[in-house]
Amino acid sequence: MYKFDPKIIRVGISGCLIGQKVRFDGGHKRSDFCTDQLANHVAFVPFCPEMAIGLGTPRPSIRLISTRSTPNAGDSKIIAQTAKGDDVTEALRDYGRTMAAQFGGLSGYVLCAKSPSCGMERVRMYHESGQGSVKDGIGIYAAELMRAQPLLPLEEDGRLSDPGLRENFVTRVFALHDWQCLCHEGITAAGLIAFHSRYKYLLMAHHRESYLQMGKLLSDLSKNLVAIADIYISQLMQALSQPVTRNNHTNVLQHLQGYFKRDLNKSQREELADTISQYHQGILPLFAPITLFRHYLKAFPNEYLRQQVYLNPHPEALRLRYGI
Repeated sequence: MYKFDPKIIRVGISGCLIGQKVRFDGGHKRSDFCTDQLANHVAFVPFCPEMAIGLGTPRPSIRLISTRSTPNAGDSKIIAQTAKGDDVTEALRDYGRTMAAQFGGLSGYVLCAKSPSCGMERVRMYHESGQGSVKDGIGIYAAELMRAQPLLPLEEDGRLSDPGLRENFVTRVFALHDWQCLCHEGITAAGLIAFHSRYKYLLMAHHRESYLQMGKLLSDLSKNLVAIADIYISQLMQALSQPVTRNNHTNVLQHLQGYFKRDLNKSQREELADTISQYHQGILPLFAPITLFRHYLKAFPNEYLRQQVYLNPHPEALRLRYGI
């Protein structure tokens, strides 16, 4: 059982992505971002379901096979079969169910793309006749993990090369860990309200409607607080999974700008407005206006803004907002 530790952000990962030689060919798929950057801020917990069910390495490769007339038939039965013809479907499913039940202490998971066990999407799936294949399968282990842990931020290594998807994933990992810390201390009405207040502008950037809806959810905390908290975190993780548009970021930045209208002189106001405009036009990255806001917060302290997760959703050393 992977117990939660507020001092450690644990993230599950396919073992091959951190350099473990556990792939079917005896190799690995080391992720530079995960091992060289993200590993400085989280503790990775490696897993390899194929090794765990006793296949060893090197080993016969696994294929996903559809038993219906066409590989992508909606009612098709999908099996995972080794090159030797052994059916390892139930073994992978059982391992997925068993492990997913122990993942309460994880705050995210990075899976190996295209893997018949760990791929989240576009896994090649073959027809049992041997004629034709489609790339719309889901790895057997990954499917069980997604089913059992719907709140857990999941991402594939390949998709992490996209700056927007990378920033989104890491944001969700740190947000879930933040929530887990709140739960570890014990959910209270005041704590829930304070948490929501800190996430106001991050939520507005991702999905304004969710922010408003979640505010209504918290308007009456005299009922079952645990049930409300369960609904809240489900809505939070769903909202944060939505990609942020440049327009949404600009809208939030303009809201933040209003907090300084009485503090900044004319030149400073123009500089801030111009920086936001250049971000909106795609000339500057998000990091530019965020840096200005942090600078002005030091000069003109505002406790409410200082606590806004939007300004610091993840460690600056990761440089995730330099490319978006």
